[in-house]
Amino acid sequence: MLTSRFEDALAFATHLHRSQVRKGTAIPYASHLLAVASLAIEMGADEDQAIAALLHDAIEDQGLEAADIAERYGAGVAEIVGDCTDTGHVVRYAGEDDVSEWRRRKRAYLASMETKPVRSLMVSLADKTHNARAILDDVEVLGAEAFARFTAGQNEVLCYYRSLGEVFARRLGGPASKRFTGIVNQLHQRAA
Repeated sequence: MLTSRFEDALAFATHLHRSQVRKGTAIPYASHLLAVASLAIEMGADEDQAIAALLHDAIEDQGLEAADIAERYGAGVAEIVGDCTDTGHVVRYAGEDDVSEWRRRKRAYLASMETKPVRSLMVSLADKTHNARAILDDVEVLGAEAFARFTAGQNEVLCYYRSLGEVFARRLGGPASKRFTGIVNQLHQRAA
């Protein structure tokens, strides 16, 4: 069951991201947060995971501190949000270009997935599933131009999503991981 904590998190997340749009679009970012929470709930998420799904980009995109999340929603939610954040433990080096920094962040995120709790991986899977679906939809309309929105090139983005799929299949398994792999396979086919 979802309680008033979830309702509060929904309002809070919407407020935090109110001026943000999805990369390269005019779509309010709240649509992504709602989709990720919905996917997580459909995968069997409990309330802490559903709240973390709403807040999964609050640290990365809005600069919120994990301590603020813990104070408001508990340490469990803060841990999951921290686990879903792929910029928190990678420092950018002087003179490093954007693509190199992107590669390092993504490698660090993939490596960290090997030890993250299943609770966190479920939220990450929901996030990455929605992102992959959005990319697939964009490729259907824009073709290869859809990848111009990303820091890295098409091949690197596709390789990253394939690697995510491998980790999700190994660590989580189940229908949601298979669904993600199916979306990634479609993405590879349509982007070729």
